[in-house]
Amino acid sequence: MASLNDNTAAEEYFNQLRRRCNGIQVKHNGTFGKGVYADSEFQEDELILKDEILVGIQHSSNKVDCLVCSFCFRFIGSIEKQIGRKLYFNNMGLSGCCGGASSSSNLHSLPQGVVTSLMNGEMALPHTDKFPLPSPLSCPGGCQEAFYCSGSCAEADWESTHSLLCTGERSESVSRDALGEFIKHSNETNDIFLLAAKAIAFTILRYRKLKAGHVNKQAKQSVSKQSLLLEAWKPVSVGYKRRWWDCIALPDDVDPSDEGAFRTQIKDLACTSLELLKTAIFDKECEALFSLDIYGNIIGMFELNNLDLVVASPVEDYFLYIDDLPDAEKDKAEEITRPFLDALGDEYSDCCQGTAFFPLQSCMNHSCCPNAKAFKREEDRDGQAVIIALRSISKNEEVTISYIDEELPYEERQALLADYGFTCKCPKCLEDSSVA
Repeated sequence: MASLNDNTAAEEYFNQLRRRCNGIQVKHNGTFGKGVYADSEFQEDELILKDEILVGIQHSSNKVDCLVCSFCFRFIGSIEKQIGRKLYFNNMGLSGCCGGASSSSNLHSLPQGVVTSLMNGEMALPHTDKFPLPSPLSCPGGCQEAFYCSGSCAEADWESTHSLLCTGERSESVSRDALGEFIKHSNETNDIFLLAAKAIAFTILRYRKLKAGHVNKQAKQSVSKQSLLLEAWKPVSVGYKRRWWDCIALPDDVDPSDEGAFRTQIKDLACTSLELLKTAIFDKECEALFSLDIYGNIIGMFELNNLDLVVASPVEDYFLYIDDLPDAEKDKAEEITRPFLDALGDEYSDCCQGTAFFPLQSCMNHSCCPNAKAFKREEDRDGQAVIIALRSISKNEEVTISYIDEELPYEERQALLADYGFTCKCPKCLEDSSVA
C-alpha cells in the first residue's frame, strides 16, 4: 500500500480535488511536501473553500443530545423533536454532555408525558415553523442507529461506507454480531476506531465498484486487483500518516518514564479493535487493509489530520428568536417555551459534535501566524469544513492554518508540533526562537 504515497499518484487525485474548488490548488514542494496554494487573490474573511467530508462520525456521547443526518450531519426532525429527545434522555440520566441530567434539569424537570408528546410530534411550540428541519429517514439497511435528511444522503452513505458497517438485516458485513462487538468496543475505548472502520469500508466498497466497472467494460488490457485496490485507497492516501501508537501525545497523567508501556498499551488496544473489525467485515481481496501497520497508520492519520466536526443547533437559534420577539408576543410565547428552556438549562445550545477527515483541509500546512482558519458561518449548517481567510492572501501564496493554539509560548508550541513530526519554522517561530 505504501506505493500510493508517491507524488505522481497523489498529484492525480489532487487534480480531482482541485476541480471541486475554485481559487486553490494542491502542489508539492521539496521542503514541506504537499500544500494548498491560492490560484487567485482572497480578501480578509472571504470563503476559501468548503471541503466535503471523506469520512466522519458524530461522537457517540453527542447522539443523545442532537439528532442529525448520519451522512451530512445536518439537524433533522423538528425543533420539538430535538428538545423532546434531549429532555427524554436527560430524564433517563443519559445526557451525553455531562454524563447525566444537569442540576438545572433536575430542578425544572417536566412530566414524562409532556416530554414524550413533544418528542413524538403531538405537541407544537410557537414559532417553530420559522425553523423547519428535514424529516428523518431511517437507515435503508434496517439498523436503528443511522438516520438521514434525504434519500440522496441515505444512498450516498450506504454506497460509500454504511452497507458494510450497518447492523441491520440488510447489512453486507461478514458478521453483524462481530460488528456490534466492534462498535461497542469503540464506544467504550475510543470512537476514532469507528472513523478508521469507515476509511477501510470506504476503500473496500470503492474497490468493489472499480472492479465491477472494469469487468463490465471487458477491457482488453487486464488490470490487477492490486492496482484497483491502490486506486480505491487513493483518497485515503493523501493524509499524512504515522502509526497511532507512535504519534499520539503522551497524556498529562502519564509519567515520561512510563511512555514505552503507554505506547505498547495503545498498540494493543488498536490490535484488539482491528481483530474485531476483521471478524466483522474482512474481504480477502482487500486483505492488505487489515494489517496492524495499515490500521495504525489510518488511526494516526486521523490523530494528525482530522478536524472537529461542529454544526450549530437550530434549537439555540429558536430560543434566541423567541427572546428577540416584541415584548407582548415574547411574553405570550414564553408562557409555553419557558418551562422547556428551564428544563434544558445551559445545554439548550448544544451543537452537533464529532470528528472528520477532509481531503483538501488535510493538505494544508501549519503556521503559527496562519492566513486562514476553519470557521463556520451562519449559513453553514452541515458538516463540511469551511476555511476562511484571516487576512488578504495573494495569488500563489500558500494557504496555511494553525494546528494548535498559536498564542501559546514558543516552547509549548514546538512541543505540541513535535507530535506532528516537524519543527515549525514559520516567521513567528523564527522570531521567537531568536529571542529565546
